This record gives sequence, structure tokens and C-alpha cells, in this order.
Amino acid sequence: METRGMIREGGFDWPALMRLGIKGLGLHPRDFWALTPAELLLMLGAGSGTAPMGRSRLEELAKAFPDADADGDTKG
Repeated sequence: METRGMIREGGFDWPALMRLGIKGLGLHPRDFWALTPAELLLMLGAGSGTAPMGRSRLEELAKAFPDADADGDTKG
């Protein structure tokens, strides 16, 4: 099921989510409203939309913010 655009600035697109939950998933309205938004989005197959950090991004951050030893000297 297509869930892009269900979350917009200022909140959720409740009419669209209701259509997907009640009509698409076959939920009874009381069951739909008993769900948290996170549970509903999970049932609809939506993820967080944020990909996990990759190695290249981690390396960029490590260069930008090097660790310091006890004396305050940076490593690397």
C-alpha cells in the first residue's frame, strides 16, 4: 500500500490513513482508532523513511569530530 504523503507538515493526512486502514486493511473503525499512528504505519508497510547511516557518512563525521584523549589532544 502506498503510504508516501500520509505524514505532512502539521500532522497526518487522516482521511487518507482512514481509507487505507479501514478500506485497504479491512479494519473496523474502533480497531483503526485503537491503533497508535506508529502501529498503523507499520501495518501499512511504512518505515521510518530514514536510511541507516552508512560507512562513508560515519567516516565524514569522524573526520569532522575527531575523538580526543584525556589531555585534549585529538586522535587521527
